[in-house]
Amino acid sequence: MLVDESVAAVSMQALRRKLYGFICAVMEPGHIMNPAITPTETPVGKIVRGSDSRRAASWMHWGNIVSVLVPVPLLIFWFGASMLVYAMNRHHPEPRVGHYTQQAAYRFYAITGFFTAAATFIPGGGWTWYIAAWAAAALVIIPWSLLDLRRIRREEWNDIILPEN
Repeated sequence: MLVDESVAAVSMQALRRKLYGFICAVMEPGHIMNPAITPTETPVGKIVRGSDSRRAASWMHWGNIVSVLVPVPLLIFWFGASMLVYAMNRHHPEPRVGHYTQQAAYRFYAITGFFTAAATFIPGGGWTWYIAAWAAAALVIIPWSLLDLRRIRREEWNDIILPEN
């Protein structure tokens, strides 16, 4: 069954227009990409609660800890999900959320990237090398993430008034 090329071209143009409209709406200044942040409408304007910012700052760290503790299959799933968490939180209205997210991402991607490259040279059936790599990753990621979670918890997180657009 052949599809008429003109119909396909028209539907592709319509799809491009919709996608372009969506991208323009998302990229407008002041737009919050994170669906977990629900600005509260107040007489002053829209605000983001400090508790929401604190929670957003800790997501990447908790995901790193859980994925390292249960590497099969969570590490693989978290590798993909962490990109979504990073994209949502890196440009948060509270700059500290972006900072903590970025630091957690640097550590996680550096460790997984290093051990993925190093695993190329592990001989077949060398499970002790894989266990050693997992233990080394846990020794780096878990204490550092717990330290950052402690810092996040101790910091004062104030509400943020979002600019009117």
